[in-house]
Amino acid sequence: MKRRQFFRNSSLATFGGLILGNPKVAGSYFRRAGKQARNIIFMVSDGMSSGTLTMADILHWRKTGKGTHWLNLYRENRVNRALMDMASANSLVTDSAAASSSWGGGRRVNNGSLNIGPNGEEHQPIWQKFQAAGRKVGCVTTVPITHATPAGFCVNSNSRNAQPDIALKYIDLRFDVMLGGGHEFFSSEARADKQDLYASYQSRGFQVARSRRDLSSLTAAGPVLGVFQKDGLPYSVDRDHTPDLAESVPTIAEMTRFAIDRMKGAEKGFVLQVEGGKVDWAAHANCAAGLLYDQLAFDEAIRVALDFAESDGNTLVILTTDHGNANPGLVAGSEVNRQFDTLQQYRHSNEWLLRGLTPQSSISDIQDRAQYACGISLTTAEAGTLQSYYLKLTKGEDGTFNYTNLPFQTLAVMQKSRNSVSWISMDHSSDYVELAMLGPGSENLRPFMKNTDLHGFLLEAAGLEV
Repeated sequence: MKRRQFFRNSSLATFGGLILGNPKVAGSYFRRAGKQARNIIFMVSDGMSSGTLTMADILHWRKTGKGTHWLNLYRENRVNRALMDMASANSLVTDSAAASSSWGGGRRVNNGSLNIGPNGEEHQPIWQKFQAAGRKVGCVTTVPITHATPAGFCVNSNSRNAQPDIALKYIDLRFDVMLGGGHEFFSSEARADKQDLYASYQSRGFQVARSRRDLSSLTAAGPVLGVFQKDGLPYSVDRDHTPDLAESVPTIAEMTRFAIDRMKGAEKGFVLQVEGGKVDWAAHANCAAGLLYDQLAFDEAIRVALDFAESDGNTLVILTTDHGNANPGLVAGSEVNRQFDTLQQYRHSNEWLLRGLTPQSSISDIQDRAQYACGISLTTAEAGTLQSYYLKLTKGEDGTFNYTNLPFQTLAVMQKSRNSVSWISMDHSSDYVELAMLGPGSENLRPFMKNTDLHGFLLEAAGLEV
């Protein structure tokens, strides 16, 4: 059977848009003959430049003697692999909202939009299509569950920043598993409208988990909302070295396992998006430890997905990223091996280090904190450079200091001379991104893809069409 052209430039596209516009239309989809994916696990390491994938693998090799699960798939020739063009409708350099929407809605939209085209047209998100076809649906992320990447698979919105509104939209959509951060968008104390969305979700039959323990004790019935932090979840390197966080906040691998276990018995299968969202945040902060240990945590979630897919035999697993970010990499030098190995001893992220300082922090306080967090001995001049930032901080009306625009780049430059990790910027890049697949349908992957083609690819792999 010839490959579908995903309804582009045909009269079927117009008709398909009319049908797909209503997720409640019965009989919109049917199974095609042949081997199809009963389940799809779509895994996104947000903001993962190729240097991030490479350095995480090198770090894991040098620390454990083993490669990462993602790169081992390449070494063992177990996946089909491609590059993907992720440009948005209005920029060669996409943001996460437009990137996720290109997969979710099948069209390029302007940066900042969620499945709303440049002329205001709405494109039905792909998880709604799968839900209408009887599949169970879920999202897992290490940033707010209302954030751009999960939202791009789930909702239409003129702005990715409308997260309080996106939290409301999720209630009516009633997806089966939604796990991540974002307490500020659900709590009556934090929301501007003072609505208690946790109570609203529970009144609609959702079970709500607020901690790792809650998640492990949920019963078998009903959809699940799990919200484990005010904003994003902690960086993995911070979680792993903070007992209270390790006890209260699930890892991305644990959330992935929970979501799969929750949905794997579905009569018509399930679809799950898993996002390592803090990889992107660490890249924006030029934080090597935050970046690489969150990438390795994401790699553990890959292992969970691969273990299930291998035992199931009917699951398509997709590994990708939505864009590069800051394009980090190892730089040449006579001490590069030794210096990069120092990352094995990092206890904390740069965010943990910098947010623990105040205008009262002395030079020695700063040096001690840097030594504890990342094992580096700052010179008096370097500590003084950091201190000068804090001496300019002012208190807000609530008496706390304004910690916006922390000196992340300044600290990263200091660390570069000790860990050999270099950065080209603190923002997204236009790199063509990694795309790898295994399982039913992966044999149809072309070596080069346009982001919007992946929307139709997923529908076809699962045997769904108008």
